[in-house]
Amino acid sequence: MTLRSVIMGTGSALPRRCVSNDELAQTVDTSDAWIVERTGIRQRYIAGEGETTTTLAVEASRHALEAAGVAPDEVDLIVLATATPDQTFPASATIVQAQLGIPDCVAFDVGAVCSGFLYALTVADNMLRGGAARTALVIGAETFSRILDWEDRATCVLFGDGAGAVVLRAQETDAQAGRGILASKLHADGRYNALLNVDGGPSTTGTVGKVRMKGQDVFRHAVVNLAEVLREVLASAGVAAGEIDWVVPHQANARILDATARKLKLDPAKVVMTVDRHANTSAASVPLALDVAVRDGRIRKGDLVVLEAMGGGFTWGASLLRY
Repeated sequence: MTLRSVIMGTGSALPRRCVSNDELAQTVDTSDAWIVERTGIRQRYIAGEGETTTTLAVEASRHALEAAGVAPDEVDLIVLATATPDQTFPASATIVQAQLGIPDCVAFDVGAVCSGFLYALTVADNMLRGGAARTALVIGAETFSRILDWEDRATCVLFGDGAGAVVLRAQETDAQAGRGILASKLHADGRYNALLNVDGGPSTTGTVGKVRMKGQDVFRHAVVNLAEVLREVLASAGVAAGEIDWVVPHQANARILDATARKLKLDPAKVVMTVDRHANTSAASVPLALDVAVRDGRIRKGDLVVLEAMGGGFTWGASLLRY
């Protein structure tokens, strides 16, 4: 037997307003055909009045807790991944804690943009296995629409808002066939800051800034980095690619997902894809896609699942788990 962090339940949340490509084309110099051909995106959800990163995070967390059969007061760790917090401080995780009525616990944010959920999951996993907590709420939540330049048609069409969450619990499980997180690998390379960033911040411009991206360069790095980290995490756990039941990737661009699957010779039918309906929701995309696949019955208990993502910085990572 071995101690692992087991996913007990998943949840997600989306803003009320769904914006199709055709609707977006009424205010942005673009078209449905142009967006679909280059990205696979057909719609996205945009946060409106009263909807923030934390309101979405709270809703997703409630769904995850309900699915897990876990009461809020059982949670002793909250790790929230976001690049769009409600406030510069305090951490949005503490706002979620208060809204859920969770008593004294460890609560903090993680900033690794689109890889944020993988970073948050790995941090929580290590804290649970190390005995610092027993039950964790791990969240990815974003309102990226509020840092977009809506006059930059190459970038603004790519993103949407949303949140996803999982409940993790430390459990003794069979070392060979037991459920839980089996391996995780994280990376960062700050030399590529200029390829994907936000051109502002409290200590530089004093303003929030807007997303800036050199798409072709990001695409090339994403395909290489994601394929390599997937190989790395599989090798770490001694698992062959053919044994994987599902890959839940960061939902950035359908072409990146297809290219990564081809590079690894993965069956495209095993790749969970929600980018067409959610667009790129940054740190929310992996847990949001995971929740979709769990709730529609594709991912079942005992399945081997790989989660992977790459984001600005660059940061990238992958986790292998038995759901």
